[in-house]
This record gives sequence, C-alpha cells and structure tokens, in this order.
Amino acid sequence: MNTSVITALSAIMGSLVGGAASVATTWFSEKSKTQREWAHAEIAKREEVYAAFISECSSLALDSLEKNLDASSGMVTVYALVNRIRLTSSQEVAEAAIQAVNQIIEQYFEPNLSMDEIRQHMVVHTREDPLKVFSEACRLELQQLQRSR
Repeated sequence: MNTSVITALSAIMGSLVGGAASVATTWFSEKSKTQREWAHAEIAKREEVYAAFISECSSLALDSLEKNLDASSGMVTVYALVNRIRLTSSQEVAEAAIQAVNQIIEQYFEPNLSMDEIRQHMVVHTREDPLKVFSEACRLELQQLQRSR
C-alpha cells in the first residue's frame, strides 16, 4: 500500500475515534446531570409533602390529647396528604403515614387529658410519638434518593 493512503486512513480513523469518544463523554455527562436533577426535584417534592403531613398531624396529635373528635372535617387535609404520599413514596413511608393517622384517631377516642397530664406526657414521654415511625421512614427514603444522585 501507498504510505500516503495509510497516513490518510490513520488520520481518518483517529478523527473518528476521537469524535466518538467526545460524543460518548457528552452523552454520559448529560445523562448523569439529568439523573441528578431528577433526584433533586424528587427530594424537594417529597420533603414538601412530608413536612406538610408532619405539621398537620402534629397539630391533630396534640388536639387529640385534650379533645374528642367532633367532626371528621379536621381530618380531610391529613387524608389528602396521605394520598399524595401514596402517589410518590415507598410502601414503607405510606404505611407509616397510615399508622400515624390511625394512632391519632385512636387517641381522639381515648379519655381527654388535663393540661397537667399533657405536660407530664411531654416531659416523660409516656405515650409513643405517632409520627416517629413516619419520620424515620421518610429519612431513610430521602437518604436513599440522595445516594442515587
């Protein structure tokens, strides 16, 4: 073969290999960036729903210690949040949310506590926190999403 042909083929092959490597690197970088952006958006969305659920249930949990359930209208927001959690979260988080709501509802049907008993409960933790299992399940799920970024 002619040396000029070999030189030309070598140059063409080098350009093709270099170009292919550049395309592959760009593709992998963009794919990784897209996955990170999705994970970040997913974490933010879930944190928002979890925070709203915790806020609403905390209010109801304290209310349930001193009052009976007069109307179910106070539970509407919590049930809406439970269903939003079911849409986006793992089975463990959804079950923990349902468990928290059930504990709060049960507390509404137990005898009311006086302010002194509520204070004692807060200091000594004589009752289980209905949101503890939910909070822990959320933390684990968010940590898993963080690792997947």
